This record gives sequence, structure tokens and C-alpha cells, in this order.
Amino acid sequence: MSASKDQIMTALTRITLPDGGDLVSRDMVRALTIEGDRVQFLLEVPADKGAAMEPVRKAAEDLVAGLEGVGSAKVILTAHSAPGSAPPPNLKIGGHPKPQAGPEPVAGVDRILAIASGKGGVGKSTVSSNLAVALAKAGRRVGLLDADIYGPSQHRMMGLSTRPASPDGKEIIPLVSHGVTFISMGLLLKEDEAVIWRGPMLMGALQQFLGQVRWGALDVLIVDLPPGTGDVQLTLAQKTKVSGAIVVSTPQDIALLDARKAINMFGKMNTPVLGMIENMSAYICPNCGHEAHIFGHGGARAEAEKLGMPFLGEIPLDISVRLAGDAGKPVALEDGLVGRAYQQIAKGLIDGGMA
Repeated sequence: MSASKDQIMTALTRITLPDGGDLVSRDMVRALTIEGDRVQFLLEVPADKGAAMEPVRKAAEDLVAGLEGVGSAKVILTAHSAPGSAPPPNLKIGGHPKPQAGPEPVAGVDRILAIASGKGGVGKSTVSSNLAVALAKAGRRVGLLDADIYGPSQHRMMGLSTRPASPDGKEIIPLVSHGVTFISMGLLLKEDEAVIWRGPMLMGALQQFLGQVRWGALDVLIVDLPPGTGDVQLTLAQKTKVSGAIVVSTPQDIALLDARKAINMFGKMNTPVLGMIENMSAYICPNCGHEAHIFGHGGARAEAEKLGMPFLGEIPLDISVRLAGDAGKPVALEDGLVGRAYQQIAKGLIDGGMA
């Protein structure tokens, strides 16, 4: 069993610094990733102390490599510039997209699944994070890209707040949470900072996240799209070889009306729609077991059948989803009613060769 992030961070508190404190209390640990039994992270130090910190780097690497569940550890020393020296590498996010001859694959990624909805409020981002976790639990190598650049929320649901590093100013090192490799604009902003960009900046940022993040070898990259049919969806289809899209809807007619628009959009972009998921399908009372269809029931299944596409599954409405998302621990980690629903959808995608 692999060591957890908490175990590694706790161990690093034992590495004391020459001028007091430890690596964790001084907030020097960046971009901690865990892939199986391999651990990698950065130590950010002032440029004028880079040489002096080499013994600390080596001690941290040896300590983590010796932890139970760790096969190998790699610690990279990166330095902030001292006053008057050249600035550290910095990868600026956003800007006009770079020209391409056509859609390109993402290096190391076998499949790209776009999770979409015609409107907001149907739980698309919640479905994306939980589906990613469920696929990772099933043994797939999974990445999750939060492409809702104006309103990123996945970092909160995945329990992440560490800013990703870019040691060379050319690549971003993604974070890993619950077995999922992850990147989001939300990790690059201050808590309440808004993204106020026109379309080209948005399109450029998405292109960078797809091409300049060190995703590594993945079976599937899940892209959580913003609601609607705008610039991000168009850029994804034009710049990237998308394996297919999954459309999320609630059962009621208004949501299905917008879901049809999302399906129509993917058809025009020659992106196959792999199926539909019905979210907030039914509420089951935890006290008496009564099942109530607050938003209706079966609408997405009927729509999928009408359009001749697979119906991938339904997710019940349950308070555990909200509590788990707020806590940064997706409900798919657990084996409850909702967790089993996600596990069943993940199994169907794997068995069908879609993930």
C-alpha cells in the first residue's frame, strides 16, 4: 500500500532547517505527487541558500524513500531569486492560442473524455471528480482537468490547495489527490480572485493545460467542461483528439432541453457522445427509506433511448455528496449508495473500452 500525502508530510516535519523550523512549518514543500510507490516533490528555497540546502534535500529524499510503501523518492531543489538577480522560471497562464495544423493528442494520454452539460447546476463537476476517483479505484491511471476556468471548483472537491510548480517555466507539474493527477485554474489563483478574460485568453489557457502539464502516462484524462456551448468546448474539439463526451443532466425537462443542445454541439464538432448520466435522480429518505423524485425521474434515460445512445447510469440525490465535496473527499471513495453508483458507471466505461 502506498504512503499517503499526510504520512509523507508528517515525516518531513522531522527535517529541521539550519536557521530554525522544519520543511513543513516553513512551507517549502511543493508539488507533492504519488504514483504507486514513487514519490516526487519540490523544495522551494531562496536562491542565495540553494547550495546550503543540498544536504537538506538529500536528507528529505532519503527519509521519504525509507518510508513504508515508498519504493523510490525524488526531491528537486528549486530556488526563489534573491533581490537583484534574475527572476525564477514562471509559466504565464492565458494568452492567445498557438496555431495548430489540427487536433493533437496529449502526450502519454490514451483517452480523453469530456464531461459536459448544457446548463449549470446539474452537478457536472461533482460527477467529473467522482467519476475520476471511481476509475482510479478500479485501477485506471486517471487525470482530471478542471476546464471551467471562469468558475473552477474541482480543487476544493479534490481537497487540494497547493500551488503547482513550474521549475523550468515551460511545464507545469500537476498535483495528485485520491489517486488522480489533477490541474485547475483554481490552484493558480488567490481564493477570491476572478478570471476576467476575453475568449482568446481562455482558449490559450486550455491549450496550455492540455499541452504544457506533465500529465505522465494516463489511461484516461477527464476534462470537466464549463456549462454551455462556448469557447472552451470549441477549443477542446479543435485542438485535441477527444475520444468522446459524456453529457450530464438532471431528470427535468428544462435540464434535458439544454442537454440536447450540448449533444447537438458535439455532433457538429464530430465528437462522439458516449452516453448520458442522470444526476440527482432520486432522493431516498435516510429515516424511512421512501424514494422521492424531486426533479422527476428517468428523463435522461428516456432521452438517451430516444437519441439511440447509451444510458450510463443514474446518481441519487444525497447529502453525503455535498458533505464529501466540501470536505475534499469525493463520495466515490466510500462504499455507500452513491459511491456504488459511481463505481458501477466506472465499471461500465471500462468494460465498454471507453476508459
